[in-house]
Amino acid sequence: MIQRRQSLWLLLACICAFLTYLLPFYSGTRPINNGIEKAIINAQSTFPLMILTGMSIVLSLVTIFLYKNRKLQFRLCLAGILLSILIIILYFLEIKKLSGSISLSAILVFAILDGYIMAAIGIRKDEKTVKALDRLR
Repeated sequence: MIQRRQSLWLLLACICAFLTYLLPFYSGTRPINNGIEKAIINAQSTFPLMILTGMSIVLSLVTIFLYKNRKLQFRLCLAGILLSILIIILYFLEIKKLSGSISLSAILVFAILDGYIMAAIGIRKDEKTVKALDRLR
């Protein structure tokens, strides 16, 4: 199970999603009535980001343990790709409200997407290998 490449990619996506709760995506300032206040955007900054990032963690963990059902695992990876794209869009919508700079730890959000994509590629290769072996029988 864990020795398969796609399981390692899904584990990477899960770890990166968890780290987005702790590390900032964007640091800047937000205008308020009397002046400005310091603001940090991470997975905990808004409710939709918190829920979607939590869903991404759960989805990647569940997908790891579905190694016997490759078709369902592939579909869940595609759902994870769409979910991580939605998370990235929400981050950039939040950035528009602030002025500042993107943090180096923003790479983690893109690593989640990369983990799901690489896992989907690995699952697809496994499926092709199994089909090729079935033809030889």
